Amino acid sequence: METCTSLVAHPGRAALRAPAPPCSALALDVGRKRIGLAGCDPLGLTVTPLPALLRRSPQEDSRSVSALALHRQAKLLVVGLPLDASQHLTAQARHSLRYGRLLVRQMAAGGLALPLVWVNEFATSWAAAEQFGLRGDRSGKLDSAAAALLLEQWLREGSVVEPEPLLSFPLSRRTNDP
Repeated sequence: METCTSLVAHPGRAALRAPAPPCSALALDVGRKRIGLAGCDPLGLTVTPLPALLRRSPQEDSRSVSALALHRQAKLLVVGLPLDASQHLTAQARHSLRYGRLLVRQMAAGGLALPLVWVNEFATSWAAAEQFGLRGDRSGKLDSAAAALLLEQWLREGSVVEPEPLLSFPLSRRTNDP
C-alpha cells in the first residue's frame, strides 16, 4: 500500500501529490542518443535495468515510454537531472528538464498522465560504468544501469530535487547549451 506522497510537477497543473517510495516507478536517464530505462516493483524491493530506448522523435519516444509504463504499472516517472558537483544545472541537465517535460506532455496527450519527479544524477554514469564494468559501452547498457542507480537513489531518498528545478538551482556559467 502506498502511504507516502510528495509534491511533484505535473504537466499543465499546479504541483500535486503523487506516490513516493515505495511504489512502482519508471526511471529515465535522458541522453542525446538514448534513454536509459529502469523499473522497480510496487514495493520498491527490486530495481531492474531495462533495454535502453534509442531516441527518435518525442512522439515516438512518448509512445514507447507510455507502453512500458502501462506494462509495468508505473505510478510515476523518475528523471535524472545531471547537476554538476556544485549543484548547478549543466547543459545536459537543461536538456533533461526540457525533454522530461515534453515527454510527459506527449504522454498525457496520448492518454497516460503520470507525475514526474527529478533526482540529481551527478556521476551516475561514471558510477554505473565502475560498478558494472561498462566503461566505453555504446549499447545502452550503461544508460540503463545509470537509470537503475538513480531509481535506487529515489527509492532511498525520495525526490531530492525540487519539482521545478529551474527555479531552485542557479544556472552554471556554461553557455554551450545547444
